[in-house]
Amino acid sequence: MKIFDNSFLNKNINLIAGTDEAGRGPLAGPVVAASVIFSPDFYIEGVNDSKQLSEQKREILFKKIVMNSLACSVSAVSHGKIDEINILNASLLAMLNSVKKLKVKPDLILVDGNRSFFHDIPIKTIIKGDTKSFCIAAASILAKVTRDRLMKRLSLHFPEYNWEKNKGYPTKYHIEVIKLIGASPLHRKTFLGNIYTDKSEAGLKSQTVL
Repeated sequence: MKIFDNSFLNKNINLIAGTDEAGRGPLAGPVVAASVIFSPDFYIEGVNDSKQLSEQKREILFKKIVMNSLACSVSAVSHGKIDEINILNASLLAMLNSVKKLKVKPDLILVDGNRSFFHDIPIKTIIKGDTKSFCIAAASILAKVTRDRLMKRLSLHFPEYNWEKNKGYPTKYHIEVIKLIGASPLHRKTFLGNIYTDKSEAGLKSQTVL
């Protein structure tokens, strides 16, 4: 992975930022993106696509990434904004915002996937970048851990949906609860069309997040 990243280094490119998102598939909550910059000679053993790591391993690596990166940042785009601009555009916006929040300016941005956002810094899209690029994989860990922690906190306000375990993803239990009691204010309305046989059932629960 580090060899992959360093293959982009040249006289004009010394610092590379990797960016990735977590939370495109869930029915509820925000999409979260992260960006990370490391020094060219630094590596953390075990960094990989966050989906291939256990929760415990992600938490350990999260601390190492934050402590040893030259710069890192996270950014979230809300469920409401996802409904407004769609999940692809919301994911790109979250990644763009996380890059903008970096305290160090990179010379190149590596973006996971085949779609990108506009930036004055050169960008390269990397399909399956979280399995190829060290800095993208690190970003995927920061994004995943941040979002999972957030969904656990939100589950305290909406315990019936079991978000502390499913993180908002469409598990069988999660779907059945929505059918039974309706959606919460934090559900993505545009994601619920296939769940309801009658769209008039898609009422929102009258609860407020504290």
